Amino acid sequence: MLRKILFGILALGLSLAAATQTTAANKAVAIEAKGMYVEARTCDVWTGPCFANADFNIGGKQGVMAWRIDKGQAGDVSLDGLSVVAVVCAANTLGLEQRSPAKAVVIVDSKANAAQREALVRFAREQGGQLLQNVVKVHAEPINLVGCPCKVNACFELDARVAKLKTRCLDGEHDKICGNEFAFYPPLAGNVKATPAGVVEHAFRGTGLGETWSDSDRRAAYVGSFEVR
Repeated sequence: MLRKILFGILALGLSLAAATQTTAANKAVAIEAKGMYVEARTCDVWTGPCFANADFNIGGKQGVMAWRIDKGQAGDVSLDGLSVVAVVCAANTLGLEQRSPAKAVVIVDSKANAAQREALVRFAREQGGQLLQNVVKVHAEPINLVGCPCKVNACFELDARVAKLKTRCLDGEHDKICGNEFAFYPPLAGNVKATPAGVVEHAFRGTGLGETWSDSDRRAAYVGSFEVR
């Protein structure tokens, strides 16, 4: 009898270990994806050093990042045609060293199933790096991210209900203020090829961050593409 009990305990232990290893393997599987990317924040990214320095840790603490995955895979989970949005609120200007962890809300595509939603959250956290290590809320919404035809392909529009973003091309003359403008802050996400753009609308009206915002008429966006292998 004792031998049977011991064998039973051993078998149970082995099955639990196998299940744990399978779960860990599913979470560790690499995500490959490519598609469209857009972001905006509440300070200019295309600006001169004098203006940027004057805004350090005063503005630019809020931002939105969005990815539309045209082709993507997380192990045997397809991410084709799905989108994910990250909304971030930080203690310091985004792009500067943070004195405390930022807070983030992740919005996953309402078309995604449970496995896809889990992969989308992990994808956003991996691409957002340190800014997305403290995700305080995850919820699903219909997400529409499209590029609109324009001169330098910088006109994007995002509608995720509680998060909205619309960009425009920057004008080399109209948008200059000091004449020393350049891409002062790099994009917030990794693995992107993006160009600075103007913001027509940038808003977050959801919950989870303790604040909402509506911003416009800034040189505060990046638009382009991403590829993760």
